[in-house]
Amino acid sequence: MADAFTQVYIHLVFAPRRREALIRPEWEVRLHQYITGIVQERGHKLLAIGGMPDHIHIFIGQKLSEALPDLVREIKNASNDFVKKERLSPFKFDWQNGYGAFSHSRSQMDAVCKYILNQKEHHRKRTFKEEFLKLCEDFGIETGRKEFFSWFE
Repeated sequence: MADAFTQVYIHLVFAPRRREALIRPEWEVRLHQYITGIVQERGHKLLAIGGMPDHIHIFIGQKLSEALPDLVREIKNASNDFVKKERLSPFKFDWQNGYGAFSHSRSQMDAVCKYILNQKEHHRKRTFKEEFLKLCEDFGIETGRKEFFSWFE
């Protein structure tokens, strides 16, 4: 069989359970570095990572030999274990079930990276719920029938 040549860019979004603001600025960089390691060890390319205390964005160049749900499961499980093992949070830390995954073209890479890296500024104007629902709308994802994150406001 001939080699496969692919170029797939995926923007992932997920949140701690109950959408609690548990990702503290004091250890956010360590968490991002740890997740970067997970992504890279599995052969994917980390393009950008950022977020807020109540959610995270990860932009990757996906290696198609691993199914996206398997990668997300590994990121969540391993990073959850890392937070617990390192005792980063004094509160019970778990990721919520579910996630958003949005595909982008190569021409959108710079804009998506800037968007993810500027989350703190972006969220001065828009809540996570508004942001996530807008992403779904922009990508034509019907939200009425799907179970989404627990929206506590």
